[in-house]
Amino acid sequence: MVAWERMRDCWFECDRVPVLLERVERDDAADAWDELGWRLVLEHDLVSPASFAALPRLVRLAPRSARARALAGKILGRAAGHHGCDDLFAEHAGAVAEFREFLDRHLRSRPADYLVSFRALLAAEGEYHWAAVLDDFTDDFFPLDCPGCGARVTIAIGDHGRYSEVPGMDPDDAGRRGLRPAVPEDLVRTGRRMHEAAVRDGQAALADGILALFGQAECPACAAVFSVSDEYGAGHRPVMG
Repeated sequence: MVAWERMRDCWFECDRVPVLLERVERDDAADAWDELGWRLVLEHDLVSPASFAALPRLVRLAPRSARARALAGKILGRAAGHHGCDDLFAEHAGAVAEFREFLDRHLRSRPADYLVSFRALLAAEGEYHWAAVLDDFTDDFFPLDCPGCGARVTIAIGDHGRYSEVPGMDPDDAGRRGLRPAVPEDLVRTGRRMHEAAVRDGQAALADGILALFGQAECPACAAVFSVSDEYGAGHRPVMG
């Protein structure tokens, strides 16, 4: 039984979240979902005790509600931050595991909310930085630092092209280099899981983008060749605690 009187939300109130949960469980009201969303997840990755306390009920709603899946995924995507709720989050490990298992089944059905659910699954697996950054690879840019010279490199993966570029360098003067996508057989761990799931579920554009994300890039400034995913992960992994 949740002691809601001690579970403040992101606006430091304790009474609204249980009321809103009861309402969305009853009639899936859009306005209730909207308010619940900004009470449980704020900008700048802020979550609260009420956010984690709400997880089991959101997971129960997940099979019939895309809004529940999205909100639970957002909360989990911020679980690594400085929220002070580690013990409370740990109490709901069972709900997180249940959500993870459901999402894997859900993705196999190729749902309309595929990408949202895919990112939620990554968050439920603890892959927080990929859950936060992954998009549809139509217009995606990933900033990182070259391990060779320290230059700020932009990695572009989208319909406009797939390349590395150093801002300020002339792209027509060797300032833009094409990416070297990974070979599926060479992928390991997270990259392999992500790619295999996308292929399994017929998400060709996502699968192809993942190969670029887990491939190699060349720094236009110094010609160093490096792993895009390794350098992005090193610079963007959330601080735990």
